[in-house]
Amino acid sequence: MTIEAVLDTVALVLVLIGAVLCLTATIGLLRWRDVPTRLHAATKPQVLGVLLIVIAVELSLRSWAALAFGIPIVLIQFATAPLAAHMVGRAAYRNRTTDEENLFVDELRHSTEQPGSTGSETRPES
Repeated sequence: MTIEAVLDTVALVLVLIGAVLCLTATIGLLRWRDVPTRLHAATKPQVLGVLLIVIAVELSLRSWAALAFGIPIVLIQFATAPLAAHMVGRAAYRNRTTDEENLFVDELRHSTEQPGSTGSETRPES
């Protein structure tokens, strides 16, 4: 077996695992009902799935152009997915669209309850 065949087989396995992770993220978005669990499903497996698919493309094409194209994709995914999830989570907390009964720890409550707090976490009273 040649090295090209081994690299193609590894690339195939990585694409399949990455596709399963991206599918898992999609199913999690559809199945889970509250914002924090949906955010978890949208960021964790999806980013890892994209990373595995990009690595598989690099192994399959074996070119510097593919590497130069894949590195920004991975870096942008690592930078934007957690940031977007963080901002959506904070907006959901402020709008009271989280499932507060199932929260074990509410780390943002103290920043909103202190008088004179200058934090951006102001929740409207219900």
